[in-house]
Amino acid sequence: MKCRRCKGPAVIKMPRHNTAFCDSCFQDYLLKQVTKAISAGKMFQKEVPVLVAVSGGKDSLALWDILIKLGYKTAGLHLNLGIGAYSQISQEMVENFARARGLELIIHQYQEAYGLGVVQIAKETARPACSACGTMKRHHFNRIAIEKGFPVVATGHNLDDEAARLLGNLLKWQVPYLQKQSPVLSDEGGKWAKKVKPLYRLPEREIAAYTILNRIDYIVEECPMSKGAKMFTYKETLNQLEKASPGAKHQFYLGFLKQKEASFPTPPPPENEDACHTCGQPCQGERCGYCRLIERATAVPT
Repeated sequence: MKCRRCKGPAVIKMPRHNTAFCDSCFQDYLLKQVTKAISAGKMFQKEVPVLVAVSGGKDSLALWDILIKLGYKTAGLHLNLGIGAYSQISQEMVENFARARGLELIIHQYQEAYGLGVVQIAKETARPACSACGTMKRHHFNRIAIEKGFPVVATGHNLDDEAARLLGNLLKWQVPYLQKQSPVLSDEGGKWAKKVKPLYRLPEREIAAYTILNRIDYIVEECPMSKGAKMFTYKETLNQLEKASPGAKHQFYLGFLKQKEASFPTPPPPENEDACHTCGQPCQGERCGYCRLIERATAVPT
């Protein structure tokens, strides 16, 4: 198998493009795809500092590595969820990555902040673990970005993630979620840090190849809380479609983005949005979902 571009020995075959690349040409292709995503989405400029949410998995660490190579100003943010050995190993992976490259890393530990990990917080509030985790992550991504002076938060969501989310939203006709689904979530006039997903054009397989070629160590295990999640079913369904019709994921998700405003126009910001009376972040009503969640989880039983 030869590289389609330089005719050297190929290291990866890419059926969705009917091509194959050597190490150098593949990495050049991948960096150009991320550059295209950033430019097309007007995500951020070179002079804008970007806070990269890094879990310790391959996608977020690959994203941080790519943004560094492209010359962007970055710092990492790791949320230690307090899930035993899984969280310990995840943090070690992130710390090792940052230390080896001399990068700034911000760590927020749930156990230290609340005396509880996210699993216990979900249990105390009778919430699904992934739901509670999502509420807390959104809060801390925005809070820490604003406090530390980062107008943009970048996450490692890839094409597989976004296509699976889209499939789930369509199957249930979750119109509000379809309206909001995008690789760029606005800062709404400076109320929020802009949230962006620079890897949305790249499937998981290509990102995994990038981490191997660049010898990036990452935690291989999935989060224990995600066991049985429907997202894995959606991903497997899309994998079968991709196998039968290479490029299906790309056509599905990027086709949606092209048609989104015509079919699911983005709603205007809510007129009654105010600041949470407890934490000061934007919300509807007097208190945000995060503050209500933490209050319930940490309430002393009578």
